[in-house]
Amino acid sequence: MAIKITGVGSYIPTEITPNESFEKNDFYNEDGTRFNADNKVIIEKFKSITGIAERRYVTENLNNSDIGTFASKKAIEDSKIDPEELDYIILAQNYGDVKHGSNQCDTVPSIATRVKQKLGIKNPMCVAYDILFGCPGWVEGMIQANAFIKAGMAKKCLVVGTETLSRVVDPNDRDSMIFSDGAGAVIVEKTNDEGGILSHISATYALDEAKYIYFGESFNPNASANISYIKMLGRKIYEFALINVPKAMKTCLDESGVDIKEVKKILIHQANEKMDEAIVKRFYKLYGQEMPEYIMPMTIDKLGNSSVATVPTLYDLILKGEMKNHNINEGDVIIFASVGAGMNINAIVYKV
Repeated sequence: MAIKITGVGSYIPTEITPNESFEKNDFYNEDGTRFNADNKVIIEKFKSITGIAERRYVTENLNNSDIGTFASKKAIEDSKIDPEELDYIILAQNYGDVKHGSNQCDTVPSIATRVKQKLGIKNPMCVAYDILFGCPGWVEGMIQANAFIKAGMAKKCLVVGTETLSRVVDPNDRDSMIFSDGAGAVIVEKTNDEGGILSHISATYALDEAKYIYFGESFNPNASANISYIKMLGRKIYEFALINVPKAMKTCLDESGVDIKEVKKILIHQANEKMDEAIVKRFYKLYGQEMPEYIMPMTIDKLGNSSVATVPTLYDLILKGEMKNHNINEGDVIIFASVGAGMNINAIVYKV
């Protein structure tokens, strides 16, 4: 028996927002002072560090639950299952449905419940709930689905990662250029195949790190103090990730019993290209190895940081043959890994 992904789907928003779109923004420092540099210089430096050239935003008529539904429908169709057979809908998100032009996060009912309704699933025994676990939410949803199936509590689960970060960014904060929108979903079920989820690891660092990513006021001193936006301590996160993520990935791989030379791909959450490269290089260094070429497929240059949607979207694009120089075949061993608000870290070693 193996617990495997049998269907995958994603939704990439249609609205392309290039870096040039931010040239007229008024950027402020955290202390409320104007940033003392030309916006073109700011954007050029941003691109060199993060690797982001453009990102995707949802159109005004769509909400988080809508795009989560789009990705879910594709995953269900790909798996060829009857959605009424689903035991769980586990949906990772962070800010609920935030309507265009609104500043309020709407999370009741849960986004998972809304997706279930939009899918037209009648079965009341299909339990739908949300995970608030920062950017690692989809990976954590996979870990929970694995636990439910192993325990005999479920046979089929829909695991979704969906987010519209464009609705919660501060236009006066340079970090607003990092965030994007998107959705990815998979069907996880018990099969008679070999492989599947071989090992997993999760951790929450909260004593000093809890507010490395938080909800806070605009950096613009003239903006309303009653509206909050996504904020982060970039340098703190960078240092934290480089120390802790490679170690977590190594622990996970060691527990799987798989040799590092057998790993075909590492699908890592993407918020900063240089940070991800440094993480994976450090991971290989722990084994006395050099990072192989084409081990870490990247979408950040075109899609930005879509939070919980990044990893499942990446997996879907590779399987659909839409990532140059990258493919995943049956029997390949891959690693899913993520770090984000909490500060949370997780990883899965998975045999396709």
